[in-house]
Amino acid sequence: MNDSAIAPSEILAAIRAGHSIAQLDLYRVDMSDVELPGANLKGLNSIGADFGRANLSGADLSGADLRGVNFSDANLSGANLAGAYLNRSQLYKTNLTRTDLTGAKLQVARYDHHTIWAEGFAYKSSGAIGPGAILNGAYLNTANLRNVDLSGANLLGSYLSGADLTGANLQNARLSGATLQKAYLTGASLRHARLNGVNLAGTDLRAADVTGIELEHLSSIAGADFSDVQGLSDALRSMLLGRSAAELDVWNAFTRRTTRQSLN
Repeated sequence: MNDSAIAPSEILAAIRAGHSIAQLDLYRVDMSDVELPGANLKGLNSIGADFGRANLSGADLSGADLRGVNFSDANLSGANLAGAYLNRSQLYKTNLTRTDLTGAKLQVARYDHHTIWAEGFAYKSSGAIGPGAILNGAYLNTANLRNVDLSGANLLGSYLSGADLTGANLQNARLSGATLQKAYLTGASLRHARLNGVNLAGTDLRAADVTGIELEHLSSIAGADFSDVQGLSDALRSMLLGRSAAELDVWNAFTRRTTRQSLN
């Protein structure tokens, strides 16, 4: 059933009274700043809810459906998240010290340099997205990754066709062999990133910072838009302009500019 209209105060009262809320649908409920240390939230269904700055230390959230939940600045230290679904959740500045993440699903969950992980947990290879993440061969086609921090991440052979990486930090990222067809990299930082052998057909690179980038053995640049890119060396510009007319004179369907025009 859908009880998303239940007031947060009623939910808190039920939890503190020890009632089971496993059957409640708390879709997108606002639980920010709540104090629920040690609460029994086992099996909680709370897709898209806001638990920002919440104190859930020691809480039992095992098996909970927490997809898309905002846990930014939340305290989950010592919590039980075994088998929980945390796909697409936000874990910015989240305290996960001593948290049990056994079997938790973290695909496309976002973390940052301030996230505190449980000691020994292999978060970089968990499917979560953040600095240093290991996402080789990951399927991220059309994913919304705007402004994400993937600095130093490994994305070798990843699938990013149509992904929105506008403003993303991909500094020192390894993207060789990736598919970036029609991806949006507008304003992204690609400083010292490796994009050898990538497919850039139709990719929007306008105003991206490509200082020190590696761009060898590209699969295609047909329709890619390099307008106003920062840090593109003369040698790389000449290399790109040396590609065939079949690539250089293709329109970018979004920006309505040919690759040749964008490079000139």
